[in-house]
Amino acid sequence: MCILESERLILRPPRPLDIQSMTVWLSDYDVARMTSRVPHPYSEGDAEAFLALGAEHRFVIQRKRDGLFLGMTGFHAEDGYEFGYWLGKPFWGQGFATEAAHRLVGYAFQALGIETVHAGWFYDNPASGHVLAKLGARHNGSQMRDCRARGKPVLCHDMLLTRADFLRKQAA
Repeated sequence: MCILESERLILRPPRPLDIQSMTVWLSDYDVARMTSRVPHPYSEGDAEAFLALGAEHRFVIQRKRDGLFLGMTGFHAEDGYEFGYWLGKPFWGQGFATEAAHRLVGYAFQALGIETVHAGWFYDNPASGHVLAKLGARHNGSQMRDCRARGKPVLCHDMLLTRADFLRKQAA
């Protein structure tokens, strides 16, 4: 089990004790609607089913100073190393998403030897687009993408991040 750390965060594998926190934060429609795969309403059963999948590269975003569950991040290889993240609404706008995504992507490039990753953001979530741009990601097209919480396709901007662009952005 891999545990990653950054200045303010610990990224660790999810566990059954996280079900209540996941349910609380993902029950907020404003959080769920910014993801493609999270249903709304979100239940403890949904969280249990998610944990039962047991994916290797999913991490809880936990604040170091008090151990508080803030959200989750991770990636899946079946979609060409697509990564994503979500935070509970009280934690928006504090740089946690950028910090977590930076650590996750650094891990993917350095420890796993991955050359490219991608992520998408819905047109009405420009803050997520800013997170990706800060990492060095570039626009790679737009298309309609299903959003389970909204129950319909939503315009999604795909962003591509190469190892070289990531390293260049970090050096700047």
